[in-house]
Amino acid sequence: MSEQGLVASVAKMRAAGANEPAIEVFSHYYAEAAAGVTGMIPETTIDPLTDPPQLSDVVIDEQTARDAIARTVIIKLNGGLGTSMGLDQAKTLLPVRDGLSFLDLIVRQITAARATYDATLPLLFMNSFRTRDDTLAHLEKYPDLPVAGLPVDFLQNAEPKITADTFEPVEWPADPTLEWCPPGHGDVYTALVGSGVLDALLAAGMKYASISNGDNLGAAPDAELAGWFASSGAPYAAEICPRTVNDRKGGHLALRKSDGQLILRDTAQTPAEDMDYFTDEFRHPYFHTNNLWIDLEQLKAALQQRGAVLGLPLIYNVKNVDPSDASSPKVIQLETAMGAAIEVFKGATAIAVPRSRFQPVKTTNELLLLRSDVFDLGNDSRLNQTVAEVPRVDLDGHYYKLIDDFEARVTVPPSLRAATSFVVRGDWTFDRPVSAVGEVEYHDLGRPSVAGVDDPA
Repeated sequence: MSEQGLVASVAKMRAAGANEPAIEVFSHYYAEAAAGVTGMIPETTIDPLTDPPQLSDVVIDEQTARDAIARTVIIKLNGGLGTSMGLDQAKTLLPVRDGLSFLDLIVRQITAARATYDATLPLLFMNSFRTRDDTLAHLEKYPDLPVAGLPVDFLQNAEPKITADTFEPVEWPADPTLEWCPPGHGDVYTALVGSGVLDALLAAGMKYASISNGDNLGAAPDAELAGWFASSGAPYAAEICPRTVNDRKGGHLALRKSDGQLILRDTAQTPAEDMDYFTDEFRHPYFHTNNLWIDLEQLKAALQQRGAVLGLPLIYNVKNVDPSDASSPKVIQLETAMGAAIEVFKGATAIAVPRSRFQPVKTTNELLLLRSDVFDLGNDSRLNQTVAEVPRVDLDGHYYKLIDDFEARVTVPPSLRAATSFVVRGDWTFDRPVSAVGEVEYHDLGRPSVAGVDDPA
């Protein structure tokens, strides 16, 4: 860990055309990592957040809601490829319902909200260098999407991966693109200011930003939430949901004992000896959805005051330089989480929202749910839940983890409205109408099997 490693990393970033805010932020976290900062948040330093404000208790008059949504921009994180599902393009290009992708449904949600509220409602994607071209090509089919004076995307920064043993930028001639990584979605703030998009949004009269993951179709434009946030006067707010046993791995908000400040704690920031506390849905009863609200004026003020470095907690992420090759050299990725900005802003708050605001697709389990009759696609392109409780879905990873394998085996999604759990073990094909009732498990028969033909469990 040397000054030489930082100098070499910065030179590499400048040669690649990185802007100065990105370099400044990288240098900050490099110094922290070199000094041994891990970003760990022990359980002894926090108190659980147990009684947040509830959206169900909020009463916002229509005019306040309309005024707020009229000054809101929707920002979607779109940097992921979905490699864990076998994808090699932007994850949001994956078809979800009726042949429509995440991107299609997001755009249609925006179009519907613009008509409902008579609002400009700009939509911006934060793309990575791996997702930008495919995304922009797909969006060309929506010529009415762009707002005059504003782009439809801005680029997430890239930083060098650092060798774990020398702390110098890694060299990987077999695929030089693997020498780079995104700095985590906490980079959204740096990317907004470094790209000039933050100033452009303010010049266009935007005051609020609603930021969420591109694979979460639940985070549609919401005037009531916008009105609540505007009325709160808070610089920053996070949407949270009650945790269930299925949400044990999700990050959560907590109160720092030293000053009472709301903070975010993710898995990577939890010491191993505290994981039982972290995964306890009763001790920490709400999880962080990664749906955020930001006052853009206060964000700019904070960035000006801090010299582009907001000071988000470091996430020290150890990986292989080639994620597909466990024998490739160990590298360090210096990352931050955008939700950690909650501790930067005094007066930041959180609000508990319905589960309908959180519909992510991380695996084919969730994809099956969204394609099933557990959800209906509304005229506003929102996915509306048709059952009181969403069933648990657990597909055999050997046969369904990768999207091509899933698509080959599930051509007719089973009816899950009456199911409480749906478990598939072994190689089953679903190519005809099948209804699951209660707790259903398809057992491995040791051969390819067809649901509705072979004996189910």
